[in-house]
Amino acid sequence: MKVSFPTHPLLGIRLLREKIESFKGYPFEIPCIRTLDTLDFHPAVTFLVGENGSGKSTLVEAIAVAFGFNAEGGSRNFRFSTHATHSELSRYLRLMRGARMAKNGYFLRAESFYNVASKIDELDQIPSEAPSLNRAYGGKSLHARSHGESFMALMANRFRGNGLYILDEPEAALSPARQMAALVRIHELVNLNAQFIIATHSPILMAYPNARILLLSQAGITETTYEETEHFAITREFLNDHRRFLHEFLKEGDAAP
Repeated sequence: MKVSFPTHPLLGIRLLREKIESFKGYPFEIPCIRTLDTLDFHPAVTFLVGENGSGKSTLVEAIAVAFGFNAEGGSRNFRFSTHATHSELSRYLRLMRGARMAKNGYFLRAESFYNVASKIDELDQIPSEAPSLNRAYGGKSLHARSHGESFMALMANRFRGNGLYILDEPEAALSPARQMAALVRIHELVNLNAQFIIATHSPILMAYPNARILLLSQAGITETTYEETEHFAITREFLNDHRRFLHEFLKEGDAAP
C-alpha cells in the first residue's frame, strides 16, 4: 500500500497553550489567539480575513517569525530591526511541517516594506564580490519604483516555485488592476508548488479559487466561504447600487463642496 505524505511546507500551527502563564494581556487576550488550539493551512492559498484589530497581522507575523523570517519582512536570511514591536506569540507556536521543505520564502509586511527596501540599498553600498541584492528584485532599487511597482517587482522576481510566502495586506499598495495581476502571479507560483498565507482585506485577492478563508472575529477563528465574507457582501452591494449607499451613509450637507 502506497502511503502519500502532504507535500506543502506548512501544514498548520499549534498554540502551546500549556506554556502560556496567562491569557490576560496582549497578544493572548485577542479572541483569535485566546481560543486558538490548532490551525490547518491549505496546500496552496490560505487567507486570514477580519476587521481591523481582529489579530490578523499579529497572527501572521508570529507565523512568519516562528518559521524563521525577519519580523519586519524579507527572506529567512534577512536580519535587521528598525523598531522591535513584534509580540512574543511566535515563541508559543509549534509549526506542523509537511514532507517537502520550502526552497524559497519571503515575508511581505506592507507597513514595513519601506524599511526592507532601505536595508537592501544599504547592504548594496557595502563593497562585495557578491551580486547586488537589488538584482534579485529586478535590477534596480525598490525605492526607484512606486510603492505598487516595488510590490509587483518583488512578486515577479523574488518569488519562485517551491516556496512559502507569507503576506500581510499586500493590497495596501496595489490598484485593483495590480491586484488582479498579483492574482495571476500567485496562480503561476501555486502551479510551481508554492504555498501562500495571506492576511488581507481585499475582496479581489480573496477570490482566488479553492482557497481556505479563515475569519478572525470575537468568536475566534472560523472557516468561511468567499460569498459569506463581509468584504464580498458589502463590495457587491455598494457596486450594485452605490447611489443608495451614498444616500444612506452621507448626510445632506456633510459632503465637500
